[in-house]
Amino acid sequence: MRLRTVVVAALVLLTTAGCGIRTTSVPVDAGAAPSRVPCDVPEASGPDHGVPVRAFLVCGSQLEPVDRRSPQPEDKASGDPVRTASALLAQLLADPSEAERQAGFTTAVRAPLKVAGGRAGDPAGTLRLSRQPEDLAPTALSQLVCTFAESSAGAGGHTVLLAGPGAYPPKRYRCTTELRERPESAPPTVPVPAVSVTPAG
Repeated sequence: MRLRTVVVAALVLLTTAGCGIRTTSVPVDAGAAPSRVPCDVPEASGPDHGVPVRAFLVCGSQLEPVDRRSPQPEDKASGDPVRTASALLAQLLADPSEAERQAGFTTAVRAPLKVAGGRAGDPAGTLRLSRQPEDLAPTALSQLVCTFAESSAGAGGHTVLLAGPGAYPPKRYRCTTELRERPESAPPTVPVPAVSVTPAG
């Protein structure tokens, strides 16, 4: 009987050793499971009145849309891409609300930054920033591209025509699923057709 007990104990030791499991009499506390930010704001933030707008903020290393209300009067915002872009830029420059911060939202867009319409010779719908788009932080540019492209300030097809204050021609930036998932990458561009230019003056 004693020999049988020794053999069984030896087999148990060999089995656990083969599985790579080391027995221990000390309890192991691995801590709580890592938490994930919700990236979800239940209600539109901002004032109760004004125009509903959608801005793309950073949450969990991605771009996520947030519904807000711009204080800009609706009659001034509708039908004017530049006014719409200005209102959206103000949303991106503003600090996230308390509810947005708790949900994990931040913004990479920093002042000073302004937006204006295109100049003579620019394609219709061009927006010119007070800084060259390439000089902005990649995540900030991605926020601008997706926020503008997914609004009435965009140029259609999830794109927006952007340029800076210099003499460089505008580029057509596209908001893609890949860009929203990796906003630190450079926004993709597509060729700008040499048609439908804004009139001089």
